[in-house]
Amino acid sequence: MVQGENEWVMQQLKNRYGDLYGPDNVVLSGTHTHSGPGGYFQYTIYMISSRGFIKPSFNAIVNGILESIATAHENMVKGRVFINKGLVENTQINRSPLSYLNNPESERLRYTSNTDKEMVLLKMVADNGQEIGMLSWFAIHPVSMNNTNLHTSSDNIGYAAYLFEEEKNKGYLTGKGPYVAGFASSNLGDVSPNIQGPHCINTGDSCENLNNYCPIGGTKMCIAKGPGKDMLESTQIIGRNIYLKAKELYSTAFEEINGPIHSAHQWVDMSNITVQLNATHTGKTCKPALGYSFAAGTMDGPGMFNFTQGMIEGNSFWDAVRDAVLTRPSKETEECHKPKPILIPTGELSKPYPWHPNIIDIQIITVGSLAILALPGEFSYEFESHGKTEMNVVLSGLCNIYTHYIATYEEYQIQRYEGASTLFGPHTLSAYIQLYRGLAKAIAEGTARDLPNLPEPPILNVTDLTFLPIIRDAKPLDRNYGDVLQDVQPKYRMVGTLLLLYKTFVTNFTFLTVEKYDNTSNHWKVMYNDASWDTRFTWQKDIWGRSTSIVQWHISNNTEPGTYRIQYFGHSKELLRPIRSFSGSSLQFEVSG
Repeated sequence: MVQGENEWVMQQLKNRYGDLYGPDNVVLSGTHTHSGPGGYFQYTIYMISSRGFIKPSFNAIVNGILESIATAHENMVKGRVFINKGLVENTQINRSPLSYLNNPESERLRYTSNTDKEMVLLKMVADNGQEIGMLSWFAIHPVSMNNTNLHTSSDNIGYAAYLFEEEKNKGYLTGKGPYVAGFASSNLGDVSPNIQGPHCINTGDSCENLNNYCPIGGTKMCIAKGPGKDMLESTQIIGRNIYLKAKELYSTAFEEINGPIHSAHQWVDMSNITVQLNATHTGKTCKPALGYSFAAGTMDGPGMFNFTQGMIEGNSFWDAVRDAVLTRPSKETEECHKPKPILIPTGELSKPYPWHPNIIDIQIITVGSLAILALPGEFSYEFESHGKTEMNVVLSGLCNIYTHYIATYEEYQIQRYEGASTLFGPHTLSAYIQLYRGLAKAIAEGTARDLPNLPEPPILNVTDLTFLPIIRDAKPLDRNYGDVLQDVQPKYRMVGTLLLLYKTFVTNFTFLTVEKYDNTSNHWKVMYNDASWDTRFTWQKDIWGRSTSIVQWHISNNTEPGTYRIQYFGHSKELLRPIRSFSGSSLQFEVSG
């Protein structure tokens, strides 16, 4: 969840429910994927990467959040919450192990691994015994689907949720059942699912070095993969591992969460926090800025040009480009961020809109012995220091606002991708720890309402900044939208792949169904839709406004034999004509065992 969306959702909640819901008791947390639509963030740095502010994407996400909250509100019942924890093995690696090794040995000795393997799971059950849903937190980046993927995908975490909900919502289409399985993000900053590690894709040699650099081809050749033979299989393997651990924890969740609900929320200026480092020394946070190694990317998705991870010195050419195109960072900002060489001084750029937020909201919600820290990154936290003993502390990342990464002070010195993407300088983590301790103390002492607060940042109301080309649809005179160009074969055996090509356009909302004929009712029954793992929808742009849609159904070995058809539903938007809906259908075909 990001600023802009967050404020808009809160505004709409106030209009609908008055003071019942607001920033104090609502946490908006992204379950996270790197294969989703962009263009919904109001800050310039993100608009550049997504070709502007895309209002349909923004509206779809905001309306979906509001609909979800309304559905939960209208179906609220009394129930019980149970908690369980366990380790997930063979599922993640640290993608910056050399940075991790720069942490003090005394700190590293507290842990058995250089990643957090613990999954925390909450099980929700109504008083009448009906299972309502589950929510879990686990540290992993959803990048099993790499940056060559062009399909919208919820990645490994989404596949885990898909498997859990398929099991609990028997007889329902994907995403349509009453049971909800949520797999949320935690301290995932340096955690990768590509457990085979980084290798040079042209030679096969390991490139696990400070710069993730290959002798031939540089950083672009250094990519991590695995554990599957391709990214789809890797997504399934990692997602299934997460699902199986969640299923195990869910079935053995007997510790009940009891007690009152409290919350503390605060708006703070993260660019101007004085940090008490020890009894005699203080530090300060900085205006936001991105370092050179930000542009290098990671082993999960390399960047561009000649940037590498671990850069602690700038480059005269790129400095000149930055100064000419953007602005030269001030001496104060350069000094504050050392040893980070600044590539983009986002805190000193304001046109056409601010490039990064300064005003950040921080939040803790407690339910009995459960404390959920809503935060934008990863760090360790001591909750017991203010009277709350035996607390179950959950680090819930990507909440309310996105502020890139939060590396430790020692990891920051190495300036790999995570350090270069730590926006507010080397003391960012210490500042967050100090601030969240303040929230924890306020909850423990019952003084949350007395916390000082800055005014919340304004909604920028970006409405017309888009770099997407205007697209109009067209078709040959002898064709209709939805015409099938390549139809199905008469018969298929499990396992196989069915492929259809439809003549179509740019779809605003695309739906496909795989339907089975029911001989008893003499009606077609929808068995799969576009949210099903076994279906694929691909839109390909042609010339002169024409385009082709490809619908695929990968027939699994547990498919019910029978007579099937595939339908596709879309919309066309021709020049000087209103948007019109259309549909296309395949011939009937048989699936046998």
